[in-house]
Amino acid sequence: MVAGHFEPYVQLVDVTDDAALIAWGGFQLGEHGGGWRAERAGETFGARSQPRGRAVVEVLDGDGAVAGRAVTGDDNHAWVEGLRPATTYRYRVLVDGEPWGAGKRFDWTPSGLGAAWRPLDLRLRTHASAAEPDPVTFLALGDFGVGIGSGADGARQLAVARTMQRLADAVDIRFVVGLGDSIYHGLGGRQDATGAFDEDWWLTFFQPYRYLFDHLAFYPTAGNHDSADNEASDDREQLEDNLYLRIRFGPRVEAGRATIDPGLFYRLRVGALLELVCVDTTWGAGRGMHWFDEPGQRGWLERTLGDSDAVWRVPFSHHPAYCAGPHHDCMPEQVDRLVPLYRRHGVRLLLHGHEHNFQHGRVDDLDYVVSGAGGKLDERMPGRFAEAGTLSWAGVPHCLLVQVTPDRLVITPYGPTPPGADPVPIARRRPDGTVTDEPITVRLTSA
Repeated sequence: MVAGHFEPYVQLVDVTDDAALIAWGGFQLGEHGGGWRAERAGETFGARSQPRGRAVVEVLDGDGAVAGRAVTGDDNHAWVEGLRPATTYRYRVLVDGEPWGAGKRFDWTPSGLGAAWRPLDLRLRTHASAAEPDPVTFLALGDFGVGIGSGADGARQLAVARTMQRLADAVDIRFVVGLGDSIYHGLGGRQDATGAFDEDWWLTFFQPYRYLFDHLAFYPTAGNHDSADNEASDDREQLEDNLYLRIRFGPRVEAGRATIDPGLFYRLRVGALLELVCVDTTWGAGRGMHWFDEPGQRGWLERTLGDSDAVWRVPFSHHPAYCAGPHHDCMPEQVDRLVPLYRRHGVRLLLHGHEHNFQHGRVDDLDYVVSGAGGKLDERMPGRFAEAGTLSWAGVPHCLLVQVTPDRLVITPYGPTPPGADPVPIARRRPDGTVTDEPITVRLTSA
């Protein structure tokens, strides 16, 4: 390995029932103080990155025939359209005639850079059409973007990423849902509270999930560390860049399926069974008002939840409406202004991050799960069980496996996985002190 190494990456950014958004780029790596980090080298990944050359993106069917094709010399991303719903394809990216990322690759390890430990998995599966009752399984996690080289937090992120990889290898996972705080800091560590440059994203996002995001789309929500709530500067512009928010959700805005200026609100329809609704719970234009309080965004939420005919409507946001702590309280703005809306339109489950533990609760037949320990962790015992309707909790790093069927949702939190081991569900404590590791089941109708 020599200084000045450029490491290529490929990302399946998004899929719909008839199209896929594919991106490519990379990071300029250098050795510093015995360790490797991404150099500040301008825009090397994301919607604003400088084009690497003339690119051809081809999506191939099961027989190897080209099912869709896009050509660009202006961007390092492309939508490929005209695909069939609920269909698995392979894809490839050719830049100036050469396969992107097909040469010798390297992965970060705690001891330095080593040869890539597995090949890229360049495949995709389109979502089912809105009329097709297609069971779906996805992963979810929050508060993960600490950087896998960042001490104990980084070791936890790496171990949870390993869990996700093992689950994706064993189960038909369709996509990943991010519950906020995708990135915490830059080169200066946690005190450098920003993700404002491409190089900040190498060890926080692209390297830990490299072998997931080559074939699984990632659907984000904004957290307080992704916005001006907590950061030295608002990272929203960088989220738009590296997560392609306008490229992805701009067409949905035109179709009424998203509103992203201001805030980040969108709906993700996956067949007849599931519609996920991203709700931005960060502060709005001024303290005391959240983006969901804006009239346009509030109206969009009303219409979205009201006109959906999906069997399951699952809002997801960073901040939880209900929370037993120990660090954060329930959020009265949501309890007063969003929860009644959810109840009115038959919502049965909410997904959140923010509190750095696991919590499952139920308030008047509305279940919620807090999953804010994808890298960050608070092991202290929560104390407001009655207020939050807590049924179980755990101070353990984890991710969620969510299985969607016509009559139930099954949520299983899996803990960190050591090298060579298999994922194991976490043990959770009930308020009375008893322990369970049984999956959480939310039924369409109350028992």
